[in-house]
Amino acid sequence: MTQVVCATLNVYTIILFARAILTWFPVRPDTGLASVQHVLVQLTEPVLAPVRRVIPPAGMFDLSFIAVLFAIIILHGLLGCTGTIF
Repeated sequence: MTQVVCATLNVYTIILFARAILTWFPVRPDTGLASVQHVLVQLTEPVLAPVRRVIPPAGMFDLSFIAVLFAIIILHGLLGCTGTIF
């Protein structure tokens, strides 16, 4: 069971980073990349939105991403997951 949770945390971390990287580039609507970005937002927003209500953005930096990433790293360590987080 722990291995499944650890694998899920690893996959979710990759999804978070993919969303963060896509925000650095302009994505035109109605393209394949826009569809990918839409799926990534749908997967991450349910976790990021509540954190964002508690920790508002600092200027143009969304600190909710960092808070969720730290929480994943801490949970990864508490569960005793082997291997790297990525």
